[in-house]
Amino acid sequence: MRKRITVTAVIASGAVITALIVTPSIVFASQNAAAPERGATTHTSAPPTSGQPSAGSNKSGKSGMHQGREKGTGAHKGAAHGAGKGSAGSLSNIASGTVTAEQTAVLTHMAEEEKLAHDLYVAFDEMYDAPVFSRIAGSETKHLDSVQVLLERYDIIDPTAGQMVGVFRTDATQELYDTLLAQGSVSLDAAREAARTVEEMDIADLTAAMDGVTAPDVLAVYGHLRTASKHHLVAFGG
Repeated sequence: MRKRITVTAVIASGAVITALIVTPSIVFASQNAAAPERGATTHTSAPPTSGQPSAGSNKSGKSGMHQGREKGTGAHKGAAHGAGKGSAGSLSNIASGTVTAEQTAVLTHMAEEEKLAHDLYVAFDEMYDAPVFSRIAGSETKHLDSVQVLLERYDIIDPTAGQMVGVFRTDATQELYDTLLAQGSVSLDAAREAARTVEEMDIADLTAAMDGVTAPDVLAVYGHLRTASKHHLVAFGG
């Protein structure tokens, strides 16, 4: 089991906000949603495409805590439209494998983590005139789609299905989102710092998630998402 990681960010006002990043096993222990260990599967095609959450680009100039929660759903089933290794659009060429019960819990956690990144960047895009948030929010939409393809392949319940922007099933994820949103509402620099926190968390979680995984499609998606998070971290000034 991974150790807890504590991320501390100093915002412009001089206050210190500490967000507790919990391991997937801790996050989903309270949900009792982990699926039983599944056998090998031979699916070779991605599920049909449906809608995607909006990346958001309408600037409101407001810094309200939950302004994004009134805008549509936070996640949808379906394949991504982006190309690249590990993307949903290319998974039809990558074989499935076997996932354990623990790896199933990690997959559900990664879905919520991708949704958190998307929803946070949508909120920041509405607050600030900084195109980087809209651009990377669009990328996070494709990343979530890729994880959703895996959830459907392995018959795993999607924790993001039907959830509005800024709303999460897991208490720990909701608290983290609220903390980072409050931090980023202070200033543009603070928003970039919050975004860097998210990308650093993603990189660490994806690296840990890959350990012990044998399913080729899962490894491909995780590797693709980790590489993308490294690029996002640079884009946010990391």
